[in-house]
Amino acid sequence: VAVGDAVPSQVVDHYENPRNVGSLDRNAKNVGTGLVGAPACGDVMKLQVEVDENGKIVDARFKTFGCGSAIASSSLATEWVKGKTIDEALKIKNTDIAKELCLPPVKLHCSMLAEDAIKAALADYKLKQDPNKEESEKKA
Repeated sequence: VAVGDAVPSQVVDHYENPRNVGSLDRNAKNVGTGLVGAPACGDVMKLQVEVDENGKIVDARFKTFGCGSAIASSSLATEWVKGKTIDEALKIKNTDIAKELCLPPVKLHCSMLAEDAIKAALADYKLKQDPNKEESEKKA
């Protein structure tokens, strides 16, 4: 957002009142952690999901170092993944986040980071569920 441009109210709301800030136990078997960054702008986003035995996301937390749009994108992402199945959460696209927050083109990378963080957290969760991985670790 350039100086003098109006900041969309959704961004301001999520920035001033971020939802689901914090951390979950990264070592828990039912928690997936995604840590992504955008070196070009310096934004770093950690997003975590807690998944129940039915494959539904029951909680989500984030910590983001970055601009207001990155924080707002993270906050919205945690709101959107809660209550969804893993497959439903994987369908969340950066374009949906950007549209909801009315992000200007110069801030689209923030919504892309949020989508990447969701995918990374769910990939980490799935990796923890792989029984073959567990067996090979026990033998080592």
